[in-house]
This record gives sequence, C-alpha cells and structure tokens, in this order.
Amino acid sequence: MSKKVLIIDDVEGVRESLRLILSDYYNLIITEDAGQGLDCIANDNDIGVVLLDIKMPGYNGLDVLQKIKSISPELPVIIVTGYKSVETATEAVRLGASGYIIKPFKAEEILDVVKKKMK
Repeated sequence: MSKKVLIIDDVEGVRESLRLILSDYYNLIITEDAGQGLDCIANDNDIGVVLLDIKMPGYNGLDVLQKIKSISPELPVIIVTGYKSVETATEAVRLGASGYIIKPFKAEEILDVVKKKMK
C-alpha cells in the first residue's frame, strides 16, 4: 500500500483540483481545516507528504507547518499558496517546508513535486 497524501486547504476548488490530479496515483486524505489535518498526522503513520495551504481562516500556515514538524519532523510538507511572497517562501523553507507551489498550479508540477518528496 502506497503512502497517503494529506491535503489541507480551505478552498473547495483547490481541494477538488488536487484530488483530480492525485487520486489516480495516491491514496488521499483531504481536510479543509488545519486542526483536522494535524489530527490526521498525529494518528496516521502512512502519510507520506502533506500539501498545506498557507492562508486559511483561523490558521497561519507557517504555524501549522511548525506543528506538523513537531509531530513528525521527517514528514515532507509542500506549501501550496496563491500568495507569491519571497519572504513567506523563505520563512516556510526555514521552518522545514520541502517545497513551495504557487496557485494556480499545473497538474505536472503537483505530480512531480509529490513524487520527488514522498517519503
């Protein structure tokens, strides 16, 4: 059984796009809330990569990234964001993000980065 991809994004269209791109290749866990995502990470050892939105209601994606890394330091986290900010990208990488994808993204870009980062 292959490792799972955890998608944490509050926007239904983004979640659906990622589901369409990845579902033929990976088992997916899709949450719209960072709290649910953190619960998944704490309780499921089969997650191989996380796609994390950086701007969600009630959550700062960089804080969520730090929490993910405190639960599972080796778990690759790829930031997926519509906000093109060098400062945010730099901070995300400093906090342990494995990659940074800007929305709108291409299917090949998502598939490539997930394949490369899957642990």
